[in-house]
Amino acid sequence: MFKNVFGSGFLVRTAHTVLTWAVTLVLFLHDTDLRKQEARGELLQPVLFVLLVLVSVLLYFAVSLMDPGFVFSDSDVKFTLGVSDEEQEMIPQTPKAMRQRRCGYCLLQQPMRAKHCPTCKHCVLRYDHHCPWIENCVGERNHRWFIIYLGVQLIALIWGFHLAWSGFSYAPTWNLWLQQNGFLLAAFCLVAVFSVVVILLLGSHLYLVSCNTTTWEFMSRHRISYLKHCGADENPFDQGIVRNLWSFFCLCRTVAWEKVYFREGSDPV
Repeated sequence: MFKNVFGSGFLVRTAHTVLTWAVTLVLFLHDTDLRKQEARGELLQPVLFVLLVLVSVLLYFAVSLMDPGFVFSDSDVKFTLGVSDEEQEMIPQTPKAMRQRRCGYCLLQQPMRAKHCPTCKHCVLRYDHHCPWIENCVGERNHRWFIIYLGVQLIALIWGFHLAWSGFSYAPTWNLWLQQNGFLLAAFCLVAVFSVVVILLLGSHLYLVSCNTTTWEFMSRHRISYLKHCGADENPFDQGIVRNLWSFFCLCRTVAWEKVYFREGSDPV
């Protein structure tokens, strides 16, 4: 279920951890609201902030090391589909009915919505994208955790932005001000940039989830065999915003997307 922490992406994960705790340390070393509350003996918010940062780091490692839905053999595909070879032969040859295809790289059968990742060198179920920041694919098994991670990270960043702003101190000259606030200014700029990035990422992913589509499908639908025959506004996997969100966040299951595509139901397998 999880990859080796010392494998590919070790430097990226180390950089993320060091940067996160370095910014947190800067916020505590300067005269921010947290430091003032700590000096007064009011420890609730400082402890909550540290716990929030800790949870965001743990979620980062969980998403980074989790199996996103790799396909290792044809038997995995048959289990995912819940469709026998005889049933595959019975699928009529219409423009919409696409037979099971094989990956040109790993030569395994690809279930619908799966894609081969050239970086991870595996096909991934319900492939969304390969994220260089977590050095892992985002797919069917870790997509919801990726979005939860973004949500927790955004709360920590917005709180950190407020704390950094509260810690700037007055100085009569610019040189003296930079000497007093240089590290805090660097932390403030980092938090501001990452806040904008996370807001854009979280907003776009929530929109795509509400439509039951993926980043790959949204960007490349004109090249995807099971979507290029659909109309511009037609999404065969869309079951309505509420049901899409409920299925994504609340139902932990593997979906036979072929059944959803042909409107035969989406019972878990």
